[in-house]
Amino acid sequence: MSACRLVLAAASFLLAACHRADAPPVLGEVPSFALVERSGTAFGSEQLRGRVWVANFIFTSCPDVCPALTAQMRRLDELFPDAERPARVSVSVDPARDTPETLRRYAERHGIGADWHLLTGERAAIERLLMQGFKVAFADGGPPTAPITHSDRFVLVDEGLRIRGYYHGRIPDDVERLVHDVQALRRADAAG
Repeated sequence: MSACRLVLAAASFLLAACHRADAPPVLGEVPSFALVERSGTAFGSEQLRGRVWVANFIFTSCPDVCPALTAQMRRLDELFPDAERPARVSVSVDPARDTPETLRRYAERHGIGADWHLLTGERAAIERLLMQGFKVAFADGGPPTAPITHSDRFVLVDEGLRIRGYYHGRIPDDVERLVHDVQALRRADAAG
């Protein structure tokens, strides 16, 4: 191999290694799950495998935090070209009230498109997914008037259902960091 080819090969290798190093670390793995989408159809981890996606946790009757989280999640529409936008998943932490029909109305009110999945299901399955799978805060106060405490984090998940980052969903700079990390994942994937 000539000296020029050797230098080019070394530079290529180093560039690819830098792109891989730029990708966020693996922080955990999302377990297999099956919930119900706002359309009323089953939806879960198998529909998301092979895609980069961002999850968050809301409930439709939330007066302040959840609308702010939804607005920040909608910002991803502006921050990514259509072809590069990660899928989005919002899991209701109030499944007793957030039926698929309720989630459909919420989606209409907030201009949520088809590439953003609103999920509900059995309370025990959601609690397990949030606390044991995503490892985020969740506490249901019990009676309908009691507050529901839940995480305000956005969670970045890669194509292999591995958690790659946690971001404060109400802090614009953290949402910008999420955008950077999605792009780094895509570069690392392209580099091989």
